[in-house]
Amino acid sequence: DAACAGRSGVVGSGAVRLVAVSKTKPAAAVAAAYAAGHRHFGENYAQELISKSMELPADVQWHFIGRLQSNKAKSLVKSCPSLACVETVDSEKLARVLDKGAVEAGRATKLRVMVQVNSSGEASKAGVAPSECVALCRVVAEECPALELAGLMTIGAPDYSGCRTEDFETLRRCRSEVAEALGREVSSLELSMGMSNDFERAILEGSTSVRVGSSIFGARSYP
Repeated sequence: DAACAGRSGVVGSGAVRLVAVSKTKPAAAVAAAYAAGHRHFGENYAQELISKSMELPADVQWHFIGRLQSNKAKSLVKSCPSLACVETVDSEKLARVLDKGAVEAGRATKLRVMVQVNSSGEASKAGVAPSECVALCRVVAEECPALELAGLMTIGAPDYSGCRTEDFETLRRCRSEVAEALGREVSSLELSMGMSNDFERAILEGSTSVRVGSSIFGARSYP
């Protein structure tokens, strides 16, 4: 709440969505959060999202936030009618596969997607370079009729101080460039940025959606 209160002057400074990242956590943990009133959950793996979506109520809003291989994209769209957003579109190929999958799935509404930007320039990170962001957004907005360009997403470089702002600034700049190129209001494009260790700073920097996992569900244990 304190972070939201400090957003005066930020474009699109309304409510911020909290996506509870439940990767590797059992469906029971998601069900408990659902019972407490939460509805937006994020998963990094297609099969895990599909499996959990079959065990949980149909009004759960699922966000895919991991690397998505093109050969799994159609299955994800077809198997999860309540897929709310794919936040990690990083290629024209993936955008077109998702578009075709959404058509074949017969979705009642367009599938919301975000273009992932590699704002830190790290080779280990997925996402398009900032200089390529406008071109990919144009493909989504103008050549993929079953998709809705919801905004931009970034992971950014690790920051345990909560003070790194370069990645947030880069994503804001990309959003302004995309809005101008597509003739859209800046506030119509979301910014998905900020995780457990820096979500408060991200909110102050204009994030409209934060992805928080360990602070909600506890530390993850991997096989």
